[in-house]
Amino acid sequence: MGGDKEKKKEKKGVAQDAVDFVIKPEATPPLDTSKWPLLLKDYDQLNVRTGHYTPIPNGHTPLKRPLSEYLKYGVCNLDKPANPSSHEVVAWIRRMLRVEKTGHSGTLDPKVTGCLIVCINRATRLVKSQQGAGKEYIAVVRLHDAIDSEGALRRALDQLTGALFQRPPLISAVKRQLRVRTVYESQLIEYDQERHLGIFRVSCEAGTYIRTLCVHLGLMLGVGGHMQELRRSRSGILSEKQHLVTMHDLLDAQHLYDQQKDESYLRHAIKPLELLLTNYKRLVLKDSSVNAVCYGAKLMLPGLLRFANGIEIGEEVVLMTTKGEAVAVAIAQMGTADMAHCDHGVVAKIKRVIMDRDTYPRRWGLGPKAKMKKQLIAEGKLDKHGKTNENTPEAWKAGYVEYMKAAGGGAKEGGAAAAAPLVTEVAEDAEAKEKREKKEKKEKKKREAEAAAGEEPKKKKKKKDTDDT
Repeated sequence: MGGDKEKKKEKKGVAQDAVDFVIKPEATPPLDTSKWPLLLKDYDQLNVRTGHYTPIPNGHTPLKRPLSEYLKYGVCNLDKPANPSSHEVVAWIRRMLRVEKTGHSGTLDPKVTGCLIVCINRATRLVKSQQGAGKEYIAVVRLHDAIDSEGALRRALDQLTGALFQRPPLISAVKRQLRVRTVYESQLIEYDQERHLGIFRVSCEAGTYIRTLCVHLGLMLGVGGHMQELRRSRSGILSEKQHLVTMHDLLDAQHLYDQQKDESYLRHAIKPLELLLTNYKRLVLKDSSVNAVCYGAKLMLPGLLRFANGIEIGEEVVLMTTKGEAVAVAIAQMGTADMAHCDHGVVAKIKRVIMDRDTYPRRWGLGPKAKMKKQLIAEGKLDKHGKTNENTPEAWKAGYVEYMKAAGGGAKEGGAAAAAPLVTEVAEDAEAKEKREKKEKKEKKKREAEAAAGEEPKKKKKKKDTDDT
């Protein structure tokens, strides 16, 4: 019997030696987001600061928004017809879709056709950024006489690239003053020697007048010329090959929805505003910090989940939710490396808020520090603004840091910051006083000159009248 027990122990020992008793972490399956829509594309390739956050069920994925919300945050890449102006077209769309507000990305002359990005309701907040984006045109130039060869036209086009002086034409809607605009690239597509017509593609800065460019082209060739026809093939990020719709499409889509409650055509013609922001670098927010940003708060590091590579200080970035909604366009205050290594600080300050307030619930003031601060205010150990007083415990003074203060954030710097406005105020007063004295001297000289010319009674009468009124 004793021999059997020994054999069992031996077997057990061998079995234990054969097994490696280590608990290994479970590998999460990799998420393929390469075909996800809009801002969620390649989400898995963003740098992860933390994976810990509490999802809030508010808000909707851009493509799954209810129709009213979808139109509220909608844009469409319109193929503008010839003859109506851009403003007329936009007004017609506002009536068609029965929305409050519409805007467009850069005016097109009545005879010009092509890409006109129309923004609806909240999306109009992106109009300014789109107006300043680069444009691409296909133009037809008519030369007033024959030229030596096609090569001469090609060389003239090459010369008319880079920074150019332009004065807007007579028919333009802007002030006719000399300005500088950049032409990035020009390419001759075709030239008809018999009819003296040339077709060329030009990629340029916003505000470049192709009409003026054609006139300059004719002057350089020594034969004169003018623009025959023009079409915009790209506006900002959207070209005529991407989601282009006509006004008939929009009218039909609205009619289909009114008659049959079929949303599919409307959703096809109008796209979410996130489409215009896909070329921006992304910062992903926690759901709890979204509403604070909508109220204009700076994005602090604790509210950051993920961030893109290659972000530089001062660069424009888009703040987005975990559902892929655009919250705001912001100016980065940290580079990618700082975001990865710092534990506190301002990540970005808001340039333009896009999302409506209170789409997500308020979640600020619920942390342990905030609760303690509220309690101390209630007990009278802090004043009503949360500042220290004579009853404040030393532990609070030592442990509480205001990250929103200027760099350093100490009491001395706080004092200096408080004193600074007074200094500027005094300086402003002195400046105003100086200006007032100069004005009085000027008026005195004028009165003396008028008195010498014999106009004193008239002046006095005028002064009396003004005093009476």
